Amino acid sequence: MLRTNESFLQYIEQLYHSQPRKEDIIERSFTKGKKLLVQNEKPSKVMLIKSGITKCFFTEENDKAFIVEFLGKGEILGEIELIRNIPCLCNIEAITDVEVYAIAIPYFSELVRSSLELNNLLLSVFAERIVNTSSRASYQQLYTIENSLSKLLELQSKQEIELSKEDIAAYLGITVRSLNRVMKEKHI
Repeated sequence: MLRTNESFLQYIEQLYHSQPRKEDIIERSFTKGKKLLVQNEKPSKVMLIKSGITKCFFTEENDKAFIVEFLGKGEILGEIELIRNIPCLCNIEAITDVEVYAIAIPYFSELVRSSLELNNLLLSVFAERIVNTSSRASYQQLYTIENSLSKLLELQSKQEIELSKEDIAAYLGITVRSLNRVMKEKHI
């Protein structure tokens, strides 16, 4: 439910501290509610979350949102768009204050061409995303909304974050009305 990647964070921190000009990787901050990436817009940087929590979500043509994942420290953003040369596939929004390492696109492109370590980290990220997507899809098919809701509420409590009913419903793939009904039935 909350994805993190310590290995990627360590790799980027090492690059950040060893860069000679301090221009290829910079630190940026986003306050809660600010978008780091906007669906259908071209990203200006590849980013890696240093601290904080974001939500990754699609906004459909009917303006309904579907939260794919919650992303924390060490998670990379915008790399698929750079590799495929496409606009952002989804929105990334801060749900807490967030700090990122913002990586210049030419520098990241050069690393993709020259760094075996980066490529191994990216392969690991892509494989993990496939596994997580498959697991989540099967879990949602096999278990009730109540089970998914309890796991999400547990995450919220453990991370000490406040998720709106809209975000909870968007993550579960249901309407707020259905969420309210489940919460009322389970006395949550």
